[in-house]
Amino acid sequence: MDQKDEKPNCRSLVYVHNPHLDALKEDFLYHFSLGTGTHNLPEMFGDVKFVCVGGSPWRMKSFIEYISAELNLEDPSSDYPNICAGTDRYAMYKAGPVLSVSHGMGIPSIAIMLHELIKLLHYARCTDVTIIRIGTSGGIGLEPGTVVVTKQSVDATFLPRFEQVTLGETVVRNTDLDPSLAEELLRCSKELDQFQTVVGNTMCTLDFYEGQARLDGAFCSYTEKDKHDYLTKAKEAGVCNIEMESSVFAAMCNLSGLRAAVVCVTLLDRLKGDQLSSSHDVLHNYQLRPQVLVGYYIKKQLKAKSQRS
Repeated sequence: MDQKDEKPNCRSLVYVHNPHLDALKEDFLYHFSLGTGTHNLPEMFGDVKFVCVGGSPWRMKSFIEYISAELNLEDPSSDYPNICAGTDRYAMYKAGPVLSVSHGMGIPSIAIMLHELIKLLHYARCTDVTIIRIGTSGGIGLEPGTVVVTKQSVDATFLPRFEQVTLGETVVRNTDLDPSLAEELLRCSKELDQFQTVVGNTMCTLDFYEGQARLDGAFCSYTEKDKHDYLTKAKEAGVCNIEMESSVFAAMCNLSGLRAAVVCVTLLDRLKGDQLSSSHDVLHNYQLRPQVLVGYYIKKQLKAKSQRS
C-alpha cells in the first residue's frame, strides 16, 4: 500500500497519511463490508470521479437514480443494488463515474464513513476525485428553499476549525473548502435559474437541539431572546446555515487532497422558528434542490471533458 509524504497533485491518488497501513496484509473496511483482500477495489471503483455523500440512504439512492437518468447511463427504472448490503451502517450506490454514499447523522457518523471512503478511493487508485456533501440545513435570515454552498465551515463559536481529540490532546484542523468549486457551483445555479443559491459560511454543531439554540428540545436553559441574540451574532459572523457534518467533512477532505464542497438546502429560517411548517410536498421539493444543482454540475463537467478529448 504505497504512501506519499506530501499531498497529491491533480493526477495523484487520493492521499492517506498512515504508515501503519503498510503493515496490513489486507484492510477490511468494516462499515462498508468491503476489503482489499475480498474485493477488487480498482476494478469496482477505479473510474470514480465524483462522490456525493448525504445523511439518508434513501436520499442517496434517489440521487444515483437521478444522476444516472441525467447522464443517460442506464435505464432510469433500474434497481441499483446497495454495494454495502453486507452491513446496515451505510449505503453505497454507483453509476458510471459517480459514487453515492450515505453517512448518517452528525460528526461521529460521517467521520467513520469518511475514513473508510478515503481509504477505498486510495486503494482503488482513483484520481481527480471531487466530493460533494448534499443535504438539508436550517437557514439564518434566508428564505426556506435557499441552497447554500459552503465557503467555510465554522464551529458553534463561529471559528473556522474542527477539533479532534487524539490521545487526550486536542488537534485543530482547517475547515476551508475549495473556493473555485464553490464558485463553479454558484455559476451552475445561475445557469439553471430554478432557485436561489448563495455562498456563505456554515455552522457545524454537535447537536440538533441545544447546540443549535432550539427552544423545543427536552432540555432548554436559555430564553427566546438568548436564542435570537445568538443566531443574530452567527448571521453577523457570516453564517448562512446550520448543520452537523461540514466541519469534519472539510477537515478530512483537506487532509486527503480531495476537492470538496458542501451544498445544503435550508428548510426554514431559524430566526423565525424551530419547527418545520411547510407541507410535505414543499419540503420534498426543497430536498431535491441540492441534487439538481450537483447533478447539473457533474453533467457539465463530463460534457466539457468529452469535448476536450
